[in-house]
Amino acid sequence: MSDRIFDTGTDDIATEVIDGVMRITLNRPERRNAMSGDMLRGLVASLADAEVATDVGSVVLTGAGGAFCAGGDVKGMAESGGEGGNSAVQYDARVHMQRRDQRDTAGKLYELPKPTIAVLPGPAAGAGLSIALSCDLRYASPNAILTTAFARVGFSGDYGGTYFMSRLIGSAKARELYFLSEKVDMEQAERLGLVNGVFPEESLQDEAMTIARRLAQGPTIAYRYMKENLNRAVHGEMGECLDMEAAHHIHCGKTRDHKDAVQAFVDKREPEFHGQ
Repeated sequence: MSDRIFDTGTDDIATEVIDGVMRITLNRPERRNAMSGDMLRGLVASLADAEVATDVGSVVLTGAGGAFCAGGDVKGMAESGGEGGNSAVQYDARVHMQRRDQRDTAGKLYELPKPTIAVLPGPAAGAGLSIALSCDLRYASPNAILTTAFARVGFSGDYGGTYFMSRLIGSAKARELYFLSEKVDMEQAERLGLVNGVFPEESLQDEAMTIARRLAQGPTIAYRYMKENLNRAVHGEMGECLDMEAAHHIHCGKTRDHKDAVQAFVDKREPEFHGQ
């Protein structure tokens, strides 16, 4: 049972908080959870809430109806004459809105000071794959398929996929997957490091929620700094990373969570964390 239902203002996305985990479900199964304007706005609002909510310790992002997210709504694009279409919105304004949407979704998931998990019950393509890659961890069912897909519809890619994929698996392989848009099954995805684990379809959601609950009940202050350290380590200068680690480590040492955990270690019992 949910501890809290977050009103996203749309049926295209459903958000609830369970045991400290914000579970966000992309909910357009008839379109394989392809993105809509309402879905984006609901995701932006959900992540903004998760960032500051004291009852949220981790975030799970998943999809309804056996898919994760097909990315952009290609059928919708075709019906409107393409992504550029005949929109009255000026080019510069469209670029600005796209930048804002990307930073408030994929960018937010990457920088959110709480662990984020993408749970893939099925295909993740295009921007849907990009958003999955922006999360800290990814777990999938054997039925999931990953594909960049952009080249097949004449796009270069969006929502940070080139950034996140290059850092996960290296530039050479990322280029191959973007240029050729081949489908990646879960055996290959796990081998490459695109997913952290594969669980049977029937137990995927429960397995992911078990991990998410563990994270939500963990040392949230340490996780906040740990994630910042890890993000900086990917692209920062070594000396800066060492300095940041030192400052964050000393700060964590002053927290109640650290002191209680040290005593729990001495007492040979499991620690309890309070985010203080």
